[in-house]
Amino acid sequence: MSSDLLDRAPRGGEPPVAAAQPRRRLAVNAGAADRLFRGTARGGGILVLLLMALVGGFLTYRAWLALRTAGFSFITTQEWSPGGGSFGIAAIMVGTILIAIVAIATAVPMALGTALYISEYAPRWLRRTLIAMVDLMAAVPSVVYGLWGFFLLQWRVVGLSRWISDWFGWIPIFKVDGVARHDPLATATAYTSSTFAAGLVVSLMVAPIACSVMREAFGQAPAGEREGAYALGATRWGMIRSVVLPFGRGAVIGGTMLGLGRALGETIAVVMIISPRFVIQPHILQNGTSSVSSLIALRYGESSPFSISALMAAGVSLFVLTLAVNFIAAQVVARSRSGAVSEA
Repeated sequence: MSSDLLDRAPRGGEPPVAAAQPRRRLAVNAGAADRLFRGTARGGGILVLLLMALVGGFLTYRAWLALRTAGFSFITTQEWSPGGGSFGIAAIMVGTILIAIVAIATAVPMALGTALYISEYAPRWLRRTLIAMVDLMAAVPSVVYGLWGFFLLQWRVVGLSRWISDWFGWIPIFKVDGVARHDPLATATAYTSSTFAAGLVVSLMVAPIACSVMREAFGQAPAGEREGAYALGATRWGMIRSVVLPFGRGAVIGGTMLGLGRALGETIAVVMIISPRFVIQPHILQNGTSSVSSLIALRYGESSPFSISALMAAGVSLFVLTLAVNFIAAQVVARSRSGAVSEA
């Protein structure tokens, strides 16, 4: 008997070993509808990337004259005087980031609490109404928020700004220059048109975006893990803390970053609130600040060709910053458990 037959013969009652079969490649015969959908989705994705590349290329092309003239000083200069040859984004970029930070610090707790209430506490008959109201907040035009903030909100928060400055003015960011602590003669205009007021207005525009992302993730928390937490004796808040929040951590971070991207680029509402000041203003409660988007909106109509190139350069910096923030947000959401399917 040959060695090959001996190898295949059963030994000690063991079943015979089948000969190895070559792997077969599975061919998918997609129908016309599948091919059409795949081509449409692929084309849409390529078109979006192409449009983003075209926008970035156009801004860089129009900004090249100003960037070549200013050089590295474009990043470090606080003044904005393209006609005088001195211009840069140091002051306006700091103002943009501070307004966005105030907006996020205010909007995220509000969005997180709203998302948890809608997904975990609200009765079914009220849930749909609350979702519609949150979505409606995102649809309100920016100019409406700006008018509301200019005529109503900033004058109502003067007392809060004064209180923060009186008790926490030893922290540099809360200090107001020229105003003594507990000064009854300090005018209200020292606290208006500030980074704080603009950030509060922008926070109301950011909160619906962050809330929607968080709510969708919280609603997809695995039912098996929820029931397991209850079976172990957890309260509703204990279940939320041990199951829902860890599951939606990526969505919380991603929604925050997406809201930050929106806050960095907000224009009309900020223009209507702030008092432009082209110097680094680290005091968020004090009158006067600026942002990249408001600078472009205010100066574009009266600019010379070289000044327009300088504004385009400022737009490039904001475009790159916003793109980086949104890219990081997308990566965080993609790497999280949020949206995963429960195995229970």
